[in-house]
Amino acid sequence: MLYLQVAAVLLTALAMALAVAHALEYPGKMRLNRENYLVTQTIYYPGFTIGGIGEALAVVVTLALTLFLPHDGPAFWWSAMGFLCLASMHAIFWFVTQPVNRYWTANLKLSSAAQHFFQAGGNQTRSQVEPRADEWQRRRSTWEYSHIIRAVFAALGLLCITVAIILYGQTGVG
Repeated sequence: MLYLQVAAVLLTALAMALAVAHALEYPGKMRLNRENYLVTQTIYYPGFTIGGIGEALAVVVTLALTLFLPHDGPAFWWSAMGFLCLASMHAIFWFVTQPVNRYWTANLKLSSAAQHFFQAGGNQTRSQVEPRADEWQRRRSTWEYSHIIRAVFAALGLLCITVAIILYGQTGVG
């Protein structure tokens, strides 16, 4: 159980670190013009993509932790809330952030693995998805706000998992 607890905290902290890093960039990036913003978006790949594997693992490990905890105590419920926060964070990525990632990377030369990742959910070029001049601003807002919301869910997830582990440690039964 100890290894599962450590893995849950470590992976959740990694997921939170990536989301918080994006959220903290928000004020500076909102000052950029279109050209500079689009150039800035390309620096995230592959680093954040590779780090994002930890986010998926955090969801799996926190689910496992929740399932292994006794279901009749507060530790279980704190862990379940942590899992739900991380699952929500992950869902926001796939349904809100990832479509915009496809837009940012549409005209980049990517490795084969990156192409498969960014084509998940569709394969478009910027010219196919940008009929209006202000489309990039709408997508920028979507991308930036999605990361702020993801950072909040990640922080709540880390808090919940940590409380669950402390409660379980105090009683040994949850």
